[in-house]
Amino acid sequence: MSSTFGTLFKVTTFGESHGRGVGVVVDGCPAGVEISLSTIQTQLDRRRPGQSRLTTPRQEGDQVELLSGLENGKTLGTPISMLVRNRNQRPSDYGAMANIPRPSHADYTYRMKYGATSQSGGGRASARETLARVAAGSVAEQILKALFGVEIVAWVSQAGKIKASTIDAAHLSREIVDNEAVRCPDPQAAASMTAAIEKAATEQDSLGGVVSCVCRGVPAGWGEPVFDKLDALLAQAMLSIPAVKGFAIGSGFSCASMSGSEHNDLFVASGSQIGTKTNYSGGVQGGISNGQFINFEVAFKPAPTIGKAQKTVDYEGREVVLEGKGRHDPCVLPRAVSVVEAMAALVLADLALRQAARCQ
Repeated sequence: MSSTFGTLFKVTTFGESHGRGVGVVVDGCPAGVEISLSTIQTQLDRRRPGQSRLTTPRQEGDQVELLSGLENGKTLGTPISMLVRNRNQRPSDYGAMANIPRPSHADYTYRMKYGATSQSGGGRASARETLARVAAGSVAEQILKALFGVEIVAWVSQAGKIKASTIDAAHLSREIVDNEAVRCPDPQAAASMTAAIEKAATEQDSLGGVVSCVCRGVPAGWGEPVFDKLDALLAQAMLSIPAVKGFAIGSGFSCASMSGSEHNDLFVASGSQIGTKTNYSGGVQGGISNGQFINFEVAFKPAPTIGKAQKTVDYEGREVVLEGKGRHDPCVLPRAVSVVEAMAALVLADLALRQAARCQ
């Protein structure tokens, strides 16, 4: 099982949804960088369950414990390890489903691969694993901000069939995003999204949607062709998040209906630098950052575990009716925002260090 991500800036996550805890080891972090544990905790709070009526009612404080790697608030250059203990695990919720592979969940495929599956909450396939990514991603974000001036902001741009209006990504902040529980900075769309998610919860169903993200301040030159292109690594990072089914950068799939003269990002003088008139490339050309905003979208499927009765079969092929129990999100989007930011930060931090090593 591959639980490690990155080349120079490496993160390894561990733990299961209903085990004793979930944690991460961050290796390759430069020494002497100030890291705020309260900033890490803030990002974990944005991801944690039970934060609003739009999320799972499971109550977890998700308090991070630092085990190694920092002294007097600064990195030592040695591995940084962090742990979040599970306080409200209820594996008994899953007893009735032990012999039934949940539709569109990882139960069946894990059993086919390993010959066994976790008997509670999906184990490593559970979205609870992502809290370790968020902790590591916050470390990466703080390094990117301190050393390179990079900022990353994600938001919910679609929930179900409801889409937000065009957002001014140049001036968007996390504080603005967090003004709405659904984390959509368009108040009118946010109200409609909230109503739709509450309706799905009442009907014991779930909704999917889209999280958009912008990375500002990334200099030109980050990315490692041919196979470690910046956009390729972002795609890998985002598609590794539970429930993600799609990734698009810049113009995405809309480029297929455009002509070259429409889609080309013409170069223009921008002070002492060169910029582009448009940004259909999403800030990446040839797999390398071009100095413009990096913008992309991540499509999330509806959460597969729902309360509504579903006709399916057990592992012996016998027909059964499955009614999901446990505490699950009617829509994962509000909590996924910080996960998308974290994975973007991990990609950028790793490529920043690789570029720095090249330039030495």
